[in-house]
Amino acid sequence: MATSYSVTDIGRRRQMNQDYVYTSDDPVGELPNLYIVADGMGGHKAGDFASNYAVNHTVEEVKNSTEHGMHDIIDVALHRVNAGLHEIATTRDEYRGCGTTIVLCSVDDGILHVANVGDSRLYVIGSRIWQVSVDHSLVQEMIRAGSLDRKRARTHPEKNVITRAIGAEESLDIDFFTWDLHSGDLILLCTDGLTNMLEDDEIRDIVSGTGSLKEKATKLIERANENGGLDNISALLIDPFARQ
Repeated sequence: MATSYSVTDIGRRRQMNQDYVYTSDDPVGELPNLYIVADGMGGHKAGDFASNYAVNHTVEEVKNSTEHGMHDIIDVALHRVNAGLHEIATTRDEYRGCGTTIVLCSVDDGILHVANVGDSRLYVIGSRIWQVSVDHSLVQEMIRAGSLDRKRARTHPEKNVITRAIGAEESLDIDFFTWDLHSGDLILLCTDGLTNMLEDDEIRDIVSGTGSLKEKATKLIERANENGGLDNISALLIDPFARQ
């Protein structure tokens, strides 16, 4: 069975933490476990509301789902959450234009199931670091088109422009992934407040080093703040084989 530890931090420049994190090492509905990270966007308290809404309503949808299998459970849940948040974002002035990224996963018998919308990421870290999720962002489209080098993307002036978000549109495109896990692998879900401050190799060195999940997650946050802490920072670490 998996075990996890998460940390979320306001960073050094923001007045409010608009990230939201959920962890359950125990079953949620038909899923054996569930881990979610979201990064809200919108003025004043709108981003905080959006990430909170998306995560908590996703959890409730999963708990009450009549679907079967990770893909269908999450697909239906996120579409319902998107519809609810989009209605709020288009009808209530205080939340107008709000939205949120979301990345989530569940681990079942050594198989990692992932879904993501936006640019919050999921990595698998073992002998190497692999980004499993795909950024839905302007710079990622530029990388894919060959007009931007991946190493320059982290400092590009439009690095925070995302092309998909929960609540942003009536329709929703979700990316789903599966990944075969191996002994020693750890899973990291995080917001761009971490990945904009640390290179992937820095993340790998911290996560693959010595220490508990708590120590590693805390060190990731500390390093991101040392490097500037320009945004809210969230890190959720999972050991998928901890209790076997």
